[in-house]
Amino acid sequence: MSRYVQDVNEFLKNLDRWIGMQESVLESFTKNYSRVRESDRLDIIVHTRIAFNHIIRTLKAFDDWLQDPFITTNAPKESLVKVWDQTVNILQEILKMDIGHTSQMRDTLEKLSKEGKLNPIIIRFREGPESRNEGRGTTITF
Repeated sequence: MSRYVQDVNEFLKNLDRWIGMQESVLESFTKNYSRVRESDRLDIIVHTRIAFNHIIRTLKAFDDWLQDPFITTNAPKESLVKVWDQTVNILQEILKMDIGHTSQMRDTLEKLSKEGKLNPIIIRFREGPESRNEGRGTTITF
């Protein structure tokens, strides 16, 4: 077997492993979706962060994929158009989610503030260097 064939076969095996891993992650999130929805706030936060981390990892891999000359020279235009369409749809959904969630949290925080129901320890923490984005803290600044 030529080196070329071996390289292609190894690449195909790596793709099979990636597909299998992605299918396993999809199955896990699908299987645990309802359970997480019914769990406590911390569990929901932890699982949402796990999902975000996997989304980021997948997007990074996809970005790397689209920079690989082996892929870009062999990908049919129809496949690239499909990826483009799906990417824009995902972007629009993420932006809608962010706008909706941020707007809701802003309104909730304003309401709780007016009612004097915000945690004073957390408020005090927010007044430190973190609120000026000098350390850790919310990264939404304009």
